[in-house]
Amino acid sequence: MSERPKVLIIIGDASETLDTMYPYYRLIEAGMQPVVAAPEKRRYQMVMHEVKPGWTITKEWEGYTIQADITFAEIEPDDYAGIMFSGGRAPEYIRYDQDLVRVTKAFFAAEKPIASVCHGVEIPAYADCVRGRRMATVPKCQFDLEVCGGIFVDEPCVVDGNLVSGRTFHDNGHYLGPWIEMLVKATSGSGTVASS
Repeated sequence: MSERPKVLIIIGDASETLDTMYPYYRLIEAGMQPVVAAPEKRRYQMVMHEVKPGWTITKEWEGYTIQADITFAEIEPDDYAGIMFSGGRAPEYIRYDQDLVRVTKAFFAAEKPIASVCHGVEIPAYADCVRGRRMATVPKCQFDLEVCGGIFVDEPCVVDGNLVSGRTFHDNGHYLGPWIEMLVKATSGSGTVASS
């Protein structure tokens, strides 16, 4: 029996809980192996974000923790079928990691299935991978996307070639399915039985 296709989920401290855990379990359901990647191989604190009634900015609570399986430096892009950039506050800090930049560029160059949600856009934007690409993101990251040459689309699911994106965890039920379908199609020749 062949190995399940491996798919990266990019995180750091203060990654958004639902942005991370929903794709993690969807990948398992689809017959794939989620691999959590972070700056260091350790346990990370995730958070929950929501704009409360009467608030104009996001409030943050602690969420679950998650163990990183691999560091950015250890990633060999050829070993993975796809990549997912989780949201939360983490992308703002981890986007400067040069190994993460290397990995991000490799996935875009290879046109493998890529997913991004919320602040996740800050990683491919910094890596200069969004020029001319249509993407959804949380409205407060519209500037990050556009200043790096991307095109902001305020929709729950935006598909631009191999790139699938959503605005926030509220869009999980819209954009994750098309990304999973891309991954299943891309890996269906591997002999692995997968279902979305």
